[in-house]
Amino acid sequence: MSKGLLFVLSGPSGVGKGTVSAELRIRKPELIYSVSATTRQPRTGEVDGVNYFFKTHDEFKKMIDNDMLLEYAEYVGNHYGTPRDFVDRTLEAGNDIFLEIEVQGALKVMEKFPEGVFIFLTPPSFEELQNRLQNRGTETMDTINNRMTVAADELEMMKHYDYSVVNDEIDLACKRIESIIIAEHCKIRK
Repeated sequence: MSKGLLFVLSGPSGVGKGTVSAELRIRKPELIYSVSATTRQPRTGEVDGVNYFFKTHDEFKKMIDNDMLLEYAEYVGNHYGTPRDFVDRTLEAGNDIFLEIEVQGALKVMEKFPEGVFIFLTPPSFEELQNRLQNRGTETMDTINNRMTVAADELEMMKHYDYSVVNDEIDLACKRIESIIIAEHCKIRK
């Protein structure tokens, strides 16, 4: 049995990573989506090992200390990270695994897992990215301006990725990613 492949999708905030990932889940149910570890409390209906691996702060610190995470970050007082053993077990079983993470997390995964396939999701234009952030209606103009500054820096990181996919239409973006998955399985690895 051949080993599975790790696919990592990332890009600036507001580019549509979550929307594209949700559509890919429908189109490619055989793809295993990485389950993150977190120190936050489970919400109603969330199941340990399905939505997240729920950990105490001490358990999460041990995971960091023992290099058991491909990447991790802190957000509003809680930690989130990608458990290495879940990824390794999935790949060894011959299944592909898909991570949807922020750019900084993807760069950390590149360091620890350079054989992964890294896909950078881009907006059709910088102006369209700003429109998408504004149309969310969830953030102030100051927050949007800060996100745009970060997005400009993140777009510079695209040169470290294997592929760039424009998210102009969800259907087209998904077709491009599906083509990448097919191409990577046809690649001769040395």
